[in-house]
Amino acid sequence: MTLDDLKNIDLNNIGSWPYPVKIGAIVLVCVLILFLGYWFVISDEIDQLSQAQRQEQSLKQTFLEKKALALNLPAYKEQMLEMNEAFGTLLRQLPDKTEVPNLLVDITQAGLGRGLQFVLFKPEKEKPLDFYAELPVSIKVTGTYHEMGEFVSDLAALPRIVTLSQINIASKPGTNHLTMTTLAKTYRYLEPDEMVRPASKRPPFRPRVAK
Repeated sequence: MTLDDLKNIDLNNIGSWPYPVKIGAIVLVCVLILFLGYWFVISDEIDQLSQAQRQEQSLKQTFLEKKALALNLPAYKEQMLEMNEAFGTLLRQLPDKTEVPNLLVDITQAGLGRGLQFVLFKPEKEKPLDFYAELPVSIKVTGTYHEMGEFVSDLAALPRIVTLSQINIASKPGTNHLTMTTLAKTYRYLEPDEMVRPASKRPPFRPRVAK
């Protein structure tokens, strides 16, 4: 087949085409069909397959996580019971409103019992928080270093929670005594009618205290 044969091909009479041209045309049409099929059909299917495979991996991971939670559920329940018991123990260290005055007396007696002199003992404004209120007390005492150390130890040994912050110790001119200023913080349990209800109107959180 020569170049002239190609030039003389009649596009309207495919049957008269030379055999090699027919083969070439068939191959070209097949390639075109395969390309169009891949572009319009197979590529979309591949994208959907990839998306399904990613979703499968995500679902497998979610399943494994939930399976691990289910297997550890008894341990989680036991841990929750232990946490509730520990929380109840801590909660019992919070006095109620009627016990606060006695706690403040205990703090002053702890200092006086160690020989400290109170220059200032001023309960500050109460700060309600979640289910408890913070009661700061400004304290200023004078005494020796050992007396102050024993006073701090006695506060830590009280059955109620008392913390000290903003501690400042300075020497007292002309004596061997020191002056300590600090902010003691204790806490009390809020009664249900003292708690601020959230906007959702749900009842306030009130943990169960073991008797």
